[in-house]
Amino acid sequence: MARSLLVAPVADHSAMARTCLGLLRALDRRGVKVAYVKPVAQPRADGRPDQSSELVAAITALRPPEPITTAQLEELLGEGELDVVLEKIVAAWKPVYGGSDVVVIQGLSSGPSRLYASSLNQALARALDADVVLAGSWPADGDAEELAEQFAIAASGYMAGEQARVVGCVIHGLPAADAADAGAAAGLRAELARRHLAVAAAVPYRPGLTWPRILDLVRHLHPQILHEGDMSRRIRDVAVFARGIPGGLHVLDTGRLVVVPGDRHDVIMAAYLTELSGTRLAGLLLSTGTAPDPRISKLTRATSAAGLPVLLVPDDSYQTATRVRDLDPGLPADDRERIESVTDNIADSLDPPWLESLTGASRSRRLSPAAFRYQLAEQARAADALIVLPEGTERRTIRAAVACAERGIARCLLLGSPGKVAGRAGRLGLRLPEGVTVLDPQAVAERYVAPLAELRRHKGWTEDVAREHLADPVTVGTMMLRLGEVDGLVSGAVHTTASTVRPALQIIGPKPDVRLVSSVIFMCLPDEVVVYGDCAINPQPDAEDLADIAIQSAASARMFGIEPRVAMISFSTGSSGRGLDVDKVAAATRIVREREPDLAVDGPLQYDTAAIASVGQAKRPGSPVAGRASVFVFPDLDTGNTTYKAVQRSALVVSIGPMLQGLAKPVNDLSRGALVEDIIYTIALTAIQARAT
Repeated sequence: MARSLLVAPVADHSAMARTCLGLLRALDRRGVKVAYVKPVAQPRADGRPDQSSELVAAITALRPPEPITTAQLEELLGEGELDVVLEKIVAAWKPVYGGSDVVVIQGLSSGPSRLYASSLNQALARALDADVVLAGSWPADGDAEELAEQFAIAASGYMAGEQARVVGCVIHGLPAADAADAGAAAGLRAELARRHLAVAAAVPYRPGLTWPRILDLVRHLHPQILHEGDMSRRIRDVAVFARGIPGGLHVLDTGRLVVVPGDRHDVIMAAYLTELSGTRLAGLLLSTGTAPDPRISKLTRATSAAGLPVLLVPDDSYQTATRVRDLDPGLPADDRERIESVTDNIADSLDPPWLESLTGASRSRRLSPAAFRYQLAEQARAADALIVLPEGTERRTIRAAVACAERGIARCLLLGSPGKVAGRAGRLGLRLPEGVTVLDPQAVAERYVAPLAELRRHKGWTEDVAREHLADPVTVGTMMLRLGEVDGLVSGAVHTTASTVRPALQIIGPKPDVRLVSSVIFMCLPDEVVVYGDCAINPQPDAEDLADIAIQSAASARMFGIEPRVAMISFSTGSSGRGLDVDKVAAATRIVREREPDLAVDGPLQYDTAAIASVGQAKRPGSPVAGRASVFVFPDLDTGNTTYKAVQRSALVVSIGPMLQGLAKPVNDLSRGALVEDIIYTIALTAIQARAT
């Protein structure tokens, strides 16, 4: 039976939407099938529409049912029709409840114009038989006792007979762990425990999660845009440049929005020069409605390439700075980066035993995309691997290396000119942290010449031939891996698959017990992660090859927490079709069963028979795989590559890989269209493989 969790506030500005996002993410990571309902759409304080459902849709595959409007609610309540309101809400909630393990329900926020909110939330808890999670914020004066009393008063309104419905409290904005009052969380826990309330999450305050984009400022102030630049830059803080040059130069700092009258040409020039030197200001906001002299723009034309936004408003500088500081702190629905970060901050703060208590150990689990990515990161951290990235000057690769170091996923070695890497990082607004090192491949290539020539002597390679190959950073990185100087290699953001795989086959080679090297791709479908193989390496595998690919793919699935149920894909299910292609798949299935008798495998199976429960039951009743396959093995490269790209692009599915399997040491390829997150998780895959080899 599903469990319902109603998130309710203890006061105004209780961050209920954020609490819901964190709960959804944390439960999804654990393989719990979650759903979300927002019963009533409430306009925001600034009058704009409720966007809670948009925030949920931005980072999950959930599509919540349509809420009733505040106007409808108030009309029905005014007519004394509370029961009608509850019936409408239950009607929307019931179908969601039936297909989920936990339903997260966002209650109504309170406020002077919504005095009915508390009583309606209490009625909702009764109508939906929901447990209650109370959300509140750490007070400015840091009075833990007073906040605990607020939680206790709110909790007293939620009772089921003699039993309290409140199962946990989420407190947002606690002081950072290294702050002077680091005992805030412990003190609050003690105060709540005295009132028989449990802390589900003590969410730390992280300033970076509050930083809006220049785009958000534009929507708020409606300035004239003199130079658009990079509207995604974040505003760390705002400062009025009120002093002369050079006394005020300290104001020109990374992430700062500089407010200055438009006729202060000296400050404008200094800001342009600061930007060109590599310091990324958030933007330049010109006040008093005075545009700078056009000749200044001509002198600073190079700044356009650096992406500095330049905006103009009619107010004076101090009015402007005040308006910026009053920006709505809410999450814009199109700021995916910030929504993800805020969600993870809350999900990471939720108490694991408390989360486990929501479902119990007896519930079935599935590996959702969020759970898979979370698990990848955790396993990679445990591996503590050093991964070489031959494309070390490539922008996405630099970003991924920095992110991996900051998140503890892996240590990265960037191959490239140190000056060029540092310059690229500076233009991206990045500092290379500890855990990211840079090495010029040409400065070290000579030391690998003799070992490579000896390794490939049977193929006629001389030291001159080896030296030619070592002009390629991928070959240098592969030799590092061969000699145990690094634990794995990731390449392909700008190289072809062949350019990554060929040196690996020549220098690393396959494991002794495998027939061939193959690949898998992890397909992050909306509700689960499945494995596709082989989609990148072997054009026309025979039956023995196909069996080897299936066994390797099952092992890869198992390594990453996916229970392997292997479907050998064909255009025919069972004996319904005939031909050499079907015979090959049938023979491969027999070989797999002989070599791995405990592995769940079936074939030939058509894709829909393997993937769709109703089709599998109709076409292949009694099969351990049909309708629930987790590993799909395609008969050839044409089928595999075409299928994965069709699913990826048409269904907007995230894919991770291809991951090479069967090599003696881990080497993995990237798509040339890879996003930064794709590279991060491919590095994580590689780190986990390194630990397993």
